[in-house]
Amino acid sequence: MESKTKLHSLERLRIEDVESLCDKLTDKLRNDVIYQLNRRGAVVGISGGIDSSVTLALAVRAFGAKNVVAIMLPERDSSPDSLRLGNELAKTFGVKALVEDLTEALQGFGCYKRRDEAISRVFPSFNPATDKAKIVINQNIGKAIPSVFSVMIISADGKKHSKLLPVSEYLQIVASTNFKQRSRMSMLYYHAERLHYAVIGTPNKAEVDQGFFVKYGDGGADVMPIGGLYKTQVYQLAEFLGIPDEIIQRTPTTDTYTAEQTQEEFFYQLPFETMDLIWHGWENKCPPEELAHELDKSTDEIRNIYNSFERKRKTTDYLRMPPIFYDHNM
Repeated sequence: MESKTKLHSLERLRIEDVESLCDKLTDKLRNDVIYQLNRRGAVVGISGGIDSSVTLALAVRAFGAKNVVAIMLPERDSSPDSLRLGNELAKTFGVKALVEDLTEALQGFGCYKRRDEAISRVFPSFNPATDKAKIVINQNIGKAIPSVFSVMIISADGKKHSKLLPVSEYLQIVASTNFKQRSRMSMLYYHAERLHYAVIGTPNKAEVDQGFFVKYGDGGADVMPIGGLYKTQVYQLAEFLGIPDEIIQRTPTTDTYTAEQTQEEFFYQLPFETMDLIWHGWENKCPPEELAHELDKSTDEIRNIYNSFERKRKTTDYLRMPPIFYDHNM
C-alpha cells in the first residue's frame, strides 16, 4: 500500500478529467492535420507498446478508423510480441494494419554488420549467430558518479558477460542501430505520402525532453499528440481509451537489440513511475529536500538525480533543434 506522502506526490501527475483531455487532444489533432497540414488522415507506427497504442487510439477518435492506417515495422531483432500485440491493437480499434519488414533494408545499410563489428572489438569471442547482445547504462543515477555504458553479451547457454564500452565502440553501435528508427520513419512517410495522410509521432514527454529518441527517426513526425504527457499520464489515457490489458501491463522495452532490454536499463536508470515524479519536481524547481521527504529518499540522491536530468537535457539539446538556416545576406 502506498504511503500518504507518495500519494501526495502522485496527485501532481493525476489527470483530473481524462475524458476531457482526450477530447481536447483529438480536437487539436484533427484541426492540425486537416486545416494546418492539409492532410486527410493519419499513419501511426505501432509496436505493441503503450505510447504508440495510445497515439493510435487518439488518431482513431480524431479521424475515424477508416482514415487511420497502422504500420508495424518489424526486423530480425524485433520481439515476436511486438507484432502480435500490434495486430491485437489494430483489431481492437478496427484500423487497417500493414506489416513492413525492414530486415533487408537494414542489411543494405549495413546496420547489423556495423553494430556487430563494434561489439566484436570489445568481445572478440562474440558470435552474432548464437549470442545476444545489448547496451546497458549503470543504474547509479542517485549517486554522484557519471553515467557509463557497458555492452552485455548473453551466450547460447544463458551466461552473461559485460564490459565497459569505449567511446568509439559505443558511438558506432548507437549509430548503427539508429538505422532502425530512421528506416521506420522513411516507411511511415512513404505510406503517408501515398495516402495524403500525416505521420503521427508517438514519443511521450520524457522521451522528448530527455532526448530518448533518434533525430529524424522516431523524432520525425508531423504531429506529436502525447509529447506533453508524462508516461504515468499516458497510462491514465490508456485505461480510458480501452487499450488491451496485455499492452498496458507490458514492461516498456526498446525492442532494438537482440537481447531483451528495458528502457530503464538502457536510458532512464529509474522506473518510469519514480522518474516522472522526480522529473516533475526538477521542472517545477521543487527543493530536493522536500521531494526527498515525500519519496523516502535522501536529499543527496534527489540532488544527484536532478543533476543527471540537467546533463541529459543539455547533451540532447541538439536533437530538439531544427536545422540552422543561414541568411545569404549575413
